Amino acid sequence: MMNLSDTARALVAPGKGILAADESEKSADEKRLTAFGIKTGPEMRRKFRDMLLATPGIEEYLTGVILHEETLSQKGNDGELFPRLLAAKGITPGIKVDQGLEPLAESPSETITKGLLGLPERLTAYHTDYATGFTKWRAAITIDGDRLPTARALVENAKRLATYACEVQKAGMVPLLEPEVLLDGAHGRLRARAVIESVMRVLFDTLNEQCADLSGIIIKTSMAVSGNKSGRQDTPEEVAEDTLGALMETVPAEVAGIVFLSGGQTPDQATANLAAITKLARERNAPWPLTFSYARALQEEALMIWKGEDENVPAAREAFLARLEKVAAATS
Repeated sequence: MMNLSDTARALVAPGKGILAADESEKSADEKRLTAFGIKTGPEMRRKFRDMLLATPGIEEYLTGVILHEETLSQKGNDGELFPRLLAAKGITPGIKVDQGLEPLAESPSETITKGLLGLPERLTAYHTDYATGFTKWRAAITIDGDRLPTARALVENAKRLATYACEVQKAGMVPLLEPEVLLDGAHGRLRARAVIESVMRVLFDTLNEQCADLSGIIIKTSMAVSGNKSGRQDTPEEVAEDTLGALMETVPAEVAGIVFLSGGQTPDQATANLAAITKLARERNAPWPLTFSYARALQEEALMIWKGEDENVPAAREAFLARLEKVAAATS
């Protein structure tokens, strides 16, 4: 049996990444299906997941898939539970275990993440009943000039991420920690870099206080990019310089690996920026593996073709596989 460090390293294997397919029922309906004119509801969400997860050949590019709780008990068109379908391909099923965001009392413009209540029991059930091997917890960090994020938001989210990480490791799974620095805002790339650095410093101070095993965790991070209201389009080389610079300043070498979220970037932007970051990381001998954990950037082209119609599934899967191949190639 692999230990947590081995499991974590396997999830960031060279030339492969992690698919984030952990949209909640509401997000799947509103941000994925409705956005492409597709009907909503449990059965259509199941078909959406089957269209992606049952695509032949995804195991060449994916080590893991983050699922939502609803998906654990859903079955593919072949009648197999989705976690078992993935495991049969050699892909580790993962599970999002946070329960969404709520306003931070001291700073209502910011959020903290719910889900610690009852977490140990839920982790045991996921691991025992569905053989999940890793989990995800997301925090959302808002930038607003020099006003946000507040120190209180950074500390409270770090505490919850660290508590989550320790509970997951006790349950025998790898925690994936996602302190997402949001793209929304008029901030520039250098401000995004500074916030990523602040987030990581507070997070690792807290992880060390709570005695988490850094060799058995994966960090899922935003890239240092200008806000979507800034009017600026950063070049991949600029993104690489500030993203890698922030991480090398703050992330300990013991961490098993770092995966990037696409965070509202287009598929082509997310692919080009990833290629530039991993190229620079090789040149500078970054101490940890770097790869992707994308959601929309991997799904969007397939959704545009699928449109919820069974006859479009083969073409949609072809587009999904083609994007997976491009993004995986960007890491190597």
